[in-house]
Amino acid sequence: MTTACLSTNATNTFSLAAAPQVLHIATVSGVATLARGAAGTWSVSRHALDGDHISALHFDAATGTLLAARIPGGLVRSTDGGESWQDSSPGVAEPSTYSLRGFAVGGKTVLYLGTEPVGLYRSEDGGQSWTDLAAVRTAPMHERWQFPSPDHDPHLKTLTVDPRDAAVVYAGVEQGALLKTTDGGQTWRDLDQFVDYDHFVYKDIHQVTLRPGNPDEVVITTGLGIFRSADAGESWTQLTDSSFRIGYPDQLVYAPDDAQRMFVAGGFATPNFWVEQKTAKGTVMISEDGGQTWRAPAGGFPESRANVEALTICAFPGGYEIFAGTTEGEVFVSADKGESWQKIASGLPAIGKPTHDTLIVGMGYGSPEEALPVA
Repeated sequence: MTTACLSTNATNTFSLAAAPQVLHIATVSGVATLARGAAGTWSVSRHALDGDHISALHFDAATGTLLAARIPGGLVRSTDGGESWQDSSPGVAEPSTYSLRGFAVGGKTVLYLGTEPVGLYRSEDGGQSWTDLAAVRTAPMHERWQFPSPDHDPHLKTLTVDPRDAAVVYAGVEQGALLKTTDGGQTWRDLDQFVDYDHFVYKDIHQVTLRPGNPDEVVITTGLGIFRSADAGESWTQLTDSSFRIGYPDQLVYAPDDAQRMFVAGGFATPNFWVEQKTAKGTVMISEDGGQTWRAPAGGFPESRANVEALTICAFPGGYEIFAGTTEGEVFVSADKGESWQKIASGLPAIGKPTHDTLIVGMGYGSPEEALPVA
């Protein structure tokens, strides 16, 4: 059956032979698996790894292998749809596996695994063995990387590979760096032009993407908004300001049939305001002109106090579907290019980053002032 994944820090675009029939979801307490029935309705078919915070999921359709990154914990794999799991992180030294992305390189899938504290590993055999790209740990300004909330360890949250040259990789550290390598990870430099050094401590990279058909156009979502580079990261333009409905953008995907149509998800402001107002007012916004302007879905998005922290787009012959997951454990789908949304699951554990669900309901650490800034 056609299968996709919904998680906060992993591959979020899928090209399938048909509309997805199985959706694996990363939650703060395990992997929830939804199955689509004959009538088109979805139901939970399995819940695995209870108690483990799953940060990223990756599914390999060729082998039927599902990989799950855990906070804390190593990477685990399942070849039977999530019924049983085995360790898949030999040689990974860090205590948490945080992000996981796969890219087609030379006719095969190459995996990249990001960790907390910051580490980066590459696998060419589906995660059975890993090469440590150790130079990332000593990249420029690494001594200043720091995550604001306890225990302050930064993590490698996002990564993308130039489809023209697999040696060109962009990586985002939360918080502290937007890195680029042109030699496959042997050396790195910090693309610091999008924010001045007075705000360096808040270089809060959420996602880095390359526009389909034009990999020199780099778009990043950050704690300061959305930025765009037309020259492979050498110079930057800010696409959103304080008036943008999503003041804290995170997940961003492109429509598979229109590289100018973009979808972004996130909360109304930085998380310290969630603590103060006990709501993130998470939503999804649409751009039809490459990010120059944005609007709400025509049918609206079913907002609550939750944040939208996972967004996946599944393309198949005849169309595509977009799935969104929230910190209240709800999953929504749009089958009309993001214009209307229907709830397909609720009552799941939170879908999101550590502490984000508790911050919203006022159970996070400290007062709003003590929590500043939270990524």
